Amino acid sequence: MSLPASQGQLRASFLRWALLIVPAVSLAGFAAGRLSGGGSDNPWFEGLAKPALFPPPATFGIVWSVLYVMIGVALTLVVTARGAPGRGAAIAAFLLQLALNLAWSPLFFGAHQVTAALWLLIALDVAVIVTVVLFWKVRPLAAWLLLPYLAWVLFATVLNGQFDALNPDAETRSGSGAVTR
Repeated sequence: MSLPASQGQLRASFLRWALLIVPAVSLAGFAAGRLSGGGSDNPWFEGLAKPALFPPPATFGIVWSVLYVMIGVALTLVVTARGAPGRGAAIAAFLLQLALNLAWSPLFFGAHQVTAALWLLIALDVAVIVTVVLFWKVRPLAAWLLLPYLAWVLFATVLNGQFDALNPDAETRSGSGAVTR
């Protein structure tokens, strides 16, 4: 016969999962950005016209660090909700949106595919909305933790759209910022 877990056991389980999930999500995000050459030190990116909305480059590292911790905690809340209806679908939706998230930097910064990156962000917007809805059904707090991430991803979509409009030749520019023929 199995007994229900005590509050202490549930808390310990949550902390163990959080110690695994939060760093894994954060490291995945950091690695995707670094391995793709993302950031203000990318010569191709430096050569692009910047939209008026473009925040100081340091903003991105700070915001993404906080957001990856928040979405890692949100996932941990759902992972530790054993027996909750819809838990599996919520985790699957999270993994899909995370894969889309991690694909953006290589597509934009690595492959210089600004238009394709915009379409990817639109798909990510939808995937994050679905994830928020599914997380809400499992653990409402997990959904609340995803809302700043959703807001930032929607902002990133607008920003990417402006980059696309301001730089119609972005996909043909070389790493030096010069147009290749």
